[in-house]
Amino acid sequence: MGLQPLEFSDCYLDSPWFRERIRAHEAELERTNKFIKELIKDGKNLIAATKSLSAAQRKFAHSLRDFKFEFIGDAETDDERCIDASLREFSNFLKNLEEQREIMALSVTETLIKPLEKFRKEQLGAVKEEKKKFDKETEKNYSLIDKHLNLSAKKKDSHLQEADIQVEQNRQHFYELSLEYVCKLQEIQERKKFEFVEPMLSFFQGMFTFYHQGHELAKDFNHYKMELQINIQNTRNRFEGTRSEVEELMNKIRQNPKDHKRASQFTAEGYLYVQEKRPPPFGSSWVKHYCMYRKAAKKFNIIPFEHRSGGKLGDGEVFFLKECTRRHTDSIDRRFCFDVEAADRPGVSLTMQAFSEEERKQWLEALGGKEALFPSFNRAIIPRPEGGAQLDKMGFTILRKCISAVETRGINDQGLYRVVGVSSKVQRLLSMLMDVKTCNEVDLENSIDWEVKTITSALKQYLRSLPEPLMTYELHGDFIVPAKSGSPESRVNAVHFLVHKLPEKNKEMLDILVKHLTNVSNHSKQNLMTVANLGVVFGPTLMRPQEETVAAIMDLKFQNIVVEILIENHEKFFPCDRRTDGRRSQSRRDRKRKDDGGPAHLRRPRLAHCSHILITC
Repeated sequence: MGLQPLEFSDCYLDSPWFRERIRAHEAELERTNKFIKELIKDGKNLIAATKSLSAAQRKFAHSLRDFKFEFIGDAETDDERCIDASLREFSNFLKNLEEQREIMALSVTETLIKPLEKFRKEQLGAVKEEKKKFDKETEKNYSLIDKHLNLSAKKKDSHLQEADIQVEQNRQHFYELSLEYVCKLQEIQERKKFEFVEPMLSFFQGMFTFYHQGHELAKDFNHYKMELQINIQNTRNRFEGTRSEVEELMNKIRQNPKDHKRASQFTAEGYLYVQEKRPPPFGSSWVKHYCMYRKAAKKFNIIPFEHRSGGKLGDGEVFFLKECTRRHTDSIDRRFCFDVEAADRPGVSLTMQAFSEEERKQWLEALGGKEALFPSFNRAIIPRPEGGAQLDKMGFTILRKCISAVETRGINDQGLYRVVGVSSKVQRLLSMLMDVKTCNEVDLENSIDWEVKTITSALKQYLRSLPEPLMTYELHGDFIVPAKSGSPESRVNAVHFLVHKLPEKNKEMLDILVKHLTNVSNHSKQNLMTVANLGVVFGPTLMRPQEETVAAIMDLKFQNIVVEILIENHEKFFPCDRRTDGRRSQSRRDRKRKDDGGPAHLRRPRLAHCSHILITC
C-alpha cells in the first residue's frame, strides 16, 4: 500500500487521520532528501576517487538498489514499476564495471550532481519552507481559537463580533495555506519520479561514452534505455494531466468548500471541546476531542486529540446518545455550548463547545437538538449536469463525420488530438453538428473553414458532454482494477469481458472510436501520436469517476492504460465481421430468429453463435 492521497476537503476537517497522512508524506520526502544527499556525495566520490573507483561503484550501486519509490494510491502503473526497477537495473550495470577503467568524464557533474542538487534545493527545499509556514500557521490558528473560545460571553457584543471576524479570517487563511501545502506535497511525490530518474539516465549515458568498453555496454543497454525513456515520458505526461485536474479540484473546493465535503459514514464529525469536571477546588478544564456521530445507531465516539503533541491522547470513549440540549450563555461562561446525555448515564450530561455558532447549529441538527436548522453533514454525490450530447442517431452522425474528416485530411498531422482548437470555434462547430437543421450542411472533409484541430476538439468535447461517460459510471471501478495489476494477458481478458458488459449503444460507439484511434496510432511515425499518447488524451474523455476526489484523480493513469489496452487489442474486442455503421437491426433480428426458433433454414445452435466470445474470454 502506497502513500494515501491527501484530499483537499480534509483540509477543512483537519482530522487526526488527515494529520497522520500529512506526516507520512513529510517522512517520505525527508527520506528522499537524505537519499539524494547521499547519492550526490557518492557521485562526487566516484568522480574524484580514481584509485578506489571500484569500491565507490559498489557503494553507489548498493544505494540505488536499496531505494524504492513510494506511490500515491493503492497501485502503481507499469511505467512506475519500470522506473522503480530502473534503479536496480542501474545497480546491476555498475557491478559489471568493478575493474578500474578510464577516469569518468567531468561532464558527470553537469548531468547528475547539479540537477540533483537543484532538485533537492529548489523542489524539496521549497516543500520544507511550506512545512514551516504550515506548522507555524497551525500553531497560530489553534492558539487563537483557544484564546477566542475562552472569551467571556458577557463582554460587549461589538467586542465579541470583532473577535469572531478576526478568528474567522485567520481560519480562512489557515485553510488557504493548508490547501496549498497539500497540493505541494502531492505534486513533489509525483514529480520526483522523473526529476530524479532523468539525471540518472544522463549519468549512465555519459559513462557509456567515457569507459573503454562503454560502446559495447551501451548497445546491450540500449533497448532497456529506450523503454525507460518512454516510461519517463509517459509518467511525465500523466503527471501533467493529473496536476491540472488536482489544481482544478483544489480551486473548486477553495471557492465552495461546503459543497465538496466528502461522503462519510458519520452523520457528523469534527472537533469539539468537552468540559471535564474535577473535584473542588480545581474546577473544570476544556479538552479538545475529535467527535463522530452516527444518527441511525445514535452512537457517539469522542477521541481526545492535542495537535501540539502530534497525536491522540487516548483511545477515547463511545456512548449512545439519549438527548441533546442547547446551552444558553447565561448558564455558562462560554459560547457555542450544548449538552449531551448518554443513554447509559441518566442524569449525567457532557457539556461540549463548538468552534462557532454555525457549527453548533450543525451539531444540534445532527444530534436532534432544538435548533435543527442546517442540513446534515453528509453530502450526496451531486450528479453532473446533462448537456445536449446524447448517444442517439445524431451522436453517431457527429462521430462518423468528425472521424471521416480527420482520416481524410489530417491523419498525419503532428500532435493530432493533442493540439486543441480555438474554444469559440470548437463550440460553434459542435453546436452546428448537434442541430438537425445545420448538421447535413457542414462539410468537414472539403471545407477550409474548419481546421483539423477544431474538428478533433469538437469530437472530444462531444464525448465529454455526454450525460454519462462512454464507458459508464457503473463499470468505472471495474475497468480500473485490472489496469492496476496482473499479467498483460489477464488484463486484456478482463477488459474484454467488461467491454461486452457495456450497453449496446456505448459498445457500438466505442467500437467506431477505438477503430479510428488504432488507425491514428498506426501513423504515429508521422503524427507522433503513439498508443500511450492517445491513452493520455482519451483516458479522461472515455472514463471519469462520478465523484471528484484526489484519489480518483490519481487513478487517471490507470484510465489511460485501459484506453491503451483497447487500442492495442481492438481486433480482439471488436472482431472484423462486426458491423460498426449503426445499421445492425436486420442482422440482429436474424440472430434473434436463429436463437429463438425462427424459420428452420435460419436456426443454429446457441453455442456456435457465442463461439468468438467463449474463445477470447
